[in-house]
Amino acid sequence: MKMHTGLLILATTLCIIGCDRAVETTGTSNTVAVEVSDSAVTAKVTTALLGDDVVKNLDIAVLTTKGDVRLTGILDDQSQIDRAHSLARAVEGVHSIHDELTLK
Repeated sequence: MKMHTGLLILATTLCIIGCDRAVETTGTSNTVAVEVSDSAVTAKVTTALLGDDVVKNLDIAVLTTKGDVRLTGILDDQSQIDRAHSLARAVEGVHSIHDELTLK
């Protein structure tokens, strides 16, 4: 009887540990999904900037966190900044834009 009780306790413990790990995996999966989404948004914004004649040769860094896009760089005039904002806003998945673009 004691052996069956010991096996039951072992089985219950393994089940609890397995359930706990399943929750951790789910949490990790959600984190990965956010990172993939953010990297996809960054790639799309960067592609849009590189494909535009007005800003394609400018050094604009793009960083995305949970859909919030941060644009950094030093540009020649306000029209370039406005164009970069416009292109970034048009990308699907962009929730907001944090402007750190400055003029020379």
